[in-house]
Amino acid sequence: MSSPVLDLPRAADPAGNPASYPAVDPAVDPDEYIAALMRWHFTASTGSPFWLRRARSLEFDPIADVRTFADLRLFPNVVDEFRDVPVEDLIPRGLTGEDRVIAGVYESGGTTGSPKRFVMFDRWMEFALGWDEFHYAALGPANVLAVAPSGPHMFGEFAARRARRHDGVRFTVDLDPRWIKRLIERDGPGAADLYAEHIIDQAAHILTTQAVGILITTPPLLERMARRDDLVALIRKNVRFICWSGAHMDADSREIFQTEVFPGIPLKGLYGSTTILGMSRERPGEELDGLALFDPPSPYIAFRVVDPATGDDVNLGERGQVVMNHLTKYALIPNNLERDHALAVEPPPGWLGCSVADVGPVATFDDHAVIEGVY
Repeated sequence: MSSPVLDLPRAADPAGNPASYPAVDPAVDPDEYIAALMRWHFTASTGSPFWLRRARSLEFDPIADVRTFADLRLFPNVVDEFRDVPVEDLIPRGLTGEDRVIAGVYESGGTTGSPKRFVMFDRWMEFALGWDEFHYAALGPANVLAVAPSGPHMFGEFAARRARRHDGVRFTVDLDPRWIKRLIERDGPGAADLYAEHIIDQAAHILTTQAVGILITTPPLLERMARRDDLVALIRKNVRFICWSGAHMDADSREIFQTEVFPGIPLKGLYGSTTILGMSRERPGEELDGLALFDPPSPYIAFRVVDPATGDDVNLGERGQVVMNHLTKYALIPNNLERDHALAVEPPPGWLGCSVADVGPVATFDDHAVIEGVY
């Protein structure tokens, strides 16, 4: 049986309006949460076949030895094993009823080897979306245009659910980031220009003919839209919110978008990964030298920023490589070294780990060159 401490909070407002999903319950002790999580994932009646089998090869006892957030460092990074494991083996046996409803199976980008697959449960996806609804709550009804990947990525499903939350419809322009990155790797950056322009042409037709209130896209594609005066005019006239994700946005670009290209339109970023089954949200009202600060929904998702040579945490304000942890009864993905570097930032009070800013791709990862492309 699940410990109550592992249950996700319910929205005070069924529509998920502002801050109705708290990230941290001050009454929950972080060590109690971690201990309960270990009992859930490593008890035969509640854990997933993957973790129950994997526990036999660990050099420690997760229930006895992992008592704090810092103890998660004992775990090896297992996400490469998610390339081949049957997804049925990733389902915790203890999940029942609405907790057991699956939203989908989503994949990592697959640019540093074959993709990794993860099971997303509906209850968790709704929580993750509701927690980020903080930024959108005042918009009211709105259609959504998502210029972003759909399946097998989770980006498209998040956009569809965002539209439903705002009593709107989702328009899509699908892009295949794996194909773009392969083009760039093979033929250089110019090879992807025609594909990217094809994407923007489709977005232009939707923006010209349909009412779009929320635009979701990536920084490179937003920059291409900004080159077209007709699209800038349409976005200024109709779009009431721009959400960017999937690639790096530097402080200069962010300022230009906010003050010169799309003044008065909220521009908010998300930083996340399929390997944590969710995202962090931009901290409202705060920035670091013009950069967005990203807070994950602790204790369910928690970041560290480490020196990749030693694995030790860097000091706040220093740059290192991001380590992500997904820590819910729906999945356990601990101690995953991501292909991003970032500045470590002081988290909100009570948060596990740290927050991050100035996120960008590392040059190489697992002996592969990392290509950002348009996603």
